[in-house]
Amino acid sequence: MKIAILNKYQNRVARGAETFVFELSKRLSNRNKVDVVANVNYLNLLKGKYEIIIPTNGRLQVVITRIICWLSGAKMVVSGQSGMGWDDKVNLFTFPDAFVALSKRASDWAKSVNPHVRVLNIPNGVDLGKFKPKGKAFKTGLKTPVVLCGGAFTPQKRMDLAIKAVAKLANVSLLMVGGGGELKGELQRYGEKVLGEGRFKLLSVPFTQMPEVYRAADIFTLPSRSSESFGNVLVEAMASNLPVVATDDPVRKYIVGDAGVLVDPTDTKAYAKAIEKALDQNWEEKPRAQAEKFSWDEISKKYEELFNKLRK
Repeated sequence: MKIAILNKYQNRVARGAETFVFELSKRLSNRNKVDVVANVNYLNLLKGKYEIIIPTNGRLQVVITRIICWLSGAKMVVSGQSGMGWDDKVNLFTFPDAFVALSKRASDWAKSVNPHVRVLNIPNGVDLGKFKPKGKAFKTGLKTPVVLCGGAFTPQKRMDLAIKAVAKLANVSLLMVGGGGELKGELQRYGEKVLGEGRFKLLSVPFTQMPEVYRAADIFTLPSRSSESFGNVLVEAMASNLPVVATDDPVRKYIVGDAGVLVDPTDTKAYAKAIEKALDQNWEEKPRAQAEKFSWDEISKKYEELFNKLRK
């Protein structure tokens, strides 16, 4: 079948949506014609004779794509990368042929927003061959143990809470890694002030180097808001066999399972104790085993099954 995946940010930033597009398109291309469209020309999209179109940027892009699909006979599939909020509310009321929620909580939410849309639960995933415990490790230059906090430097990730929590633990370092965001400078200054030299480092590294970064840490943490749709970094960390300390909410429970500690990160004292607990516990192979439930190979098969059903 012929599939178009639209993402105007593809190859410009490396966030969850861009990883979703890259990993899914790579696997679907084995048996299908897949075009990843960054510079979206809607006239070309109309002429492209696509059977499936997946817009990922929400709102106006989805509205225009819906019209194109009505005119061309293509099926529109929206993946809920935005999370439970206004973007996906708008997406749901364009009446896509299918809406893919990334968790059961998001699936229930989507059904309540628009019960007339076909809603499925298919999570994001991880490349288990790329993210694994064995291999070259990044040299941090930090005192051990090292807590890794990764994600975009944006308000939604609340990375300042990780700095506050690690500051309560003696002889624990924090490595903060992200691919962009408006809070980078502020977090850099705050981390250096609170944790000092030898216990804090903030970096931006290419996505291709992230497997080495995960291997340099003892545990992973991300205190993101509960509105975050998934959190690919959590699964990447677990695939590297790192235990995870994350926000205590239904989505993170679904992702992390028994491979980490969930906590309210706004309670700095409790957050610090959760990090300490994760550092002290012997996790054996639990994180890797949990990550194996989210293989992109298996997830891409679920998408292909959905597309084939929609074509009938």
